[in-house]
Amino acid sequence: MSSPGEDRPPFRLDHFLVNLGLRGLIGLALCLPYRLRLAFIGWLMRRVIGPMAGYSVRARENLDWVWPDLPMVERERIVTEVLDNSGRTLIENYSTRAFLARAARIEPEGPGYAVLQAARDARRPVILISGHFGNYEAARASLVARGFSIGGLYRNLSNRYFNAHYVGTMQAFGGPVFPQGRAGTAGFVRHLKAGGQLVLLFDQDVPGAPSLPFLGHPARTAPSAAELALRLDALLIPFYATRQPDGLGFRVELEAPVPPGTAEEMMLAVTRSLEARVKAHPGQWFWVHRRWKGQGNGLWSRREKRLKPPSDQP
Repeated sequence: MSSPGEDRPPFRLDHFLVNLGLRGLIGLALCLPYRLRLAFIGWLMRRVIGPMAGYSVRARENLDWVWPDLPMVERERIVTEVLDNSGRTLIENYSTRAFLARAARIEPEGPGYAVLQAARDARRPVILISGHFGNYEAARASLVARGFSIGGLYRNLSNRYFNAHYVGTMQAFGGPVFPQGRAGTAGFVRHLKAGGQLVLLFDQDVPGAPSLPFLGHPARTAPSAAELALRLDALLIPFYATRQPDGLGFRVELEAPVPPGTAEEMMLAVTRSLEARVKAHPGQWFWVHRRWKGQGNGLWSRREKRLKPPSDQP
């Protein structure tokens, strides 16, 4: 029998101090009025945290990789919007009461909404799929407020101190949340089999996954969402919560379900759906992710960048 705390990760002073600083910053922001706290954290991410953490550089690298002919002024505008949206999303997810109240007033739109309602009534499982675009929690909160049991899947952070309250923010939005891994997978499969709904984000690089074209370049894309939908006869519905020009509101849209096919065909349809959203609102997608990590885009020399084929710009 293992002793209490035997499997607990060792103490990390750097992680502890980072968490302490972030908790203090979040606590300070939460003392501000809602509109001001979003503007403050958005500004802080644009001007301080983003540049210091290397997020600005990584976003520029990805934009150069995908749209090499994009004018510098336009590129910098997108980078600024990406960081601002990231900061606003962070503090929104910690502003549980205020954010939930606002999200509850958002009426979902799109052909997928009526399909989702019918599936709930028929107790048919639904996988709602999206990318790191806008703030997907606004969509989940809007649907939970309308009686849907929207589960979520999350990846534990390496910083266990920050992870504890990070997970708590997701749980506060309503609907069950499950960690990645065997136990979490079993939990959300049971949730789906019972006729529940689950949110999945698919737009991160997954080593060993097949490559699908995304914004003109191969990107390793996990087929698990489509495979699960096929296995459980679940609907696969792309959805988006697009931040509005005031920086506070969202438009929640559910697209028509992806037609059944092979897992690759279905994930290609989802990828094209996200592509259209990114091209329409490039500043709302999280360009900071190493989405094309398998292609080594951050390490390409200038000569290699000049030789790579052009791709469509937004």
